[in-house]
Amino acid sequence: MSEFGRLIGRTPERTKELLQGRAAITIALARQLERALGGSVEFWMSRDFQFRSDVAKLRKAEINWISELPVGDMIRFGWLKPAPHPSEEVAACLGFFGVPSVRAWYKAYAELQKAIAFRTSPSLDSRPAAVAAWFRQGEIEATAIKCGPWDARRFQESLSEIRPLTRKKNPNQFVPALQNCCAQSGVAVAIVRAPSGCRASGATRFLSEEKALLLLSFRFLTDDHFWFTFFHEAGHLLLHGKRAIFLEVSDQRSDVKEREANDFAARILVPREFQGTLLKLGPNGREVIRFARRVGVSPGIIVGQLQHFGRVRHNQLNGLKRRFTWEE
Repeated sequence: MSEFGRLIGRTPERTKELLQGRAAITIALARQLERALGGSVEFWMSRDFQFRSDVAKLRKAEINWISELPVGDMIRFGWLKPAPHPSEEVAACLGFFGVPSVRAWYKAYAELQKAIAFRTSPSLDSRPAAVAAWFRQGEIEATAIKCGPWDARRFQESLSEIRPLTRKKNPNQFVPALQNCCAQSGVAVAIVRAPSGCRASGATRFLSEEKALLLLSFRFLTDDHFWFTFFHEAGHLLLHGKRAIFLEVSDQRSDVKEREANDFAARILVPREFQGTLLKLGPNGREVIRFARRVGVSPGIIVGQLQHFGRVRHNQLNGLKRRFTWEE
């Protein structure tokens, strides 16, 4: 570098700035480069202009990308440390996602972007970058969960053990039990709060051949929705193989696999032998409670199913649902 600096008449510091792109090429410097390296003055000036244009486009892309991320919530939820200076915010977010550039981010999350585009209604206010941030935090938390190897049969059998957890009131009790039970068959259950711009309730993907991520957001903060989403995602893992990402959002487009996962969840929560009785129930709270006890699930789940089938209105019996809050 010192020899190159001598040839173009620059100090080591000025030469370093030039090589790092922090110093622009002037006409005088272009003449020196012409003498030292060849190429015309016009060649060096056009190269500098192209470089500055590319840098400006890159910075614009970074600004657009960072504006789509829920940075405030990512900091508030503890996923991201505040950047010491705004200029370092992009680097901090790239570090969170584990990618070197915005272009690499789009490549790494292309499959998730497709899942969001396919499963989200055009009218739904959900930002792909916000969903990706939620999903990434789920991956990070799942990495810390020790699991046995994926065992589909064992996971299927464990669902009957998990079902009684729906009757527990305290998430501090049922969430660890749920995670421990699933981990034994290779499923890491991560519960991650949805940031602004993310309308996802749940998602699944295989992180490796031996480990699956089952991600839940607790978005609606009621027991019926939480447990139905869990068993719906379990259905995806058991029914639909290891190669796809499944993402659940409110008002999403439906397809065959989503309907299969819905049917799977409904059968687990209210087995076939109880379906006839379920569909005869109405807005009688005592009958719902008795039926829930007989089936072995929480009354809120039965209310959710009755509302789904139109047996009771959506403003009826909601007092039987358990409601939760996020601790700040």
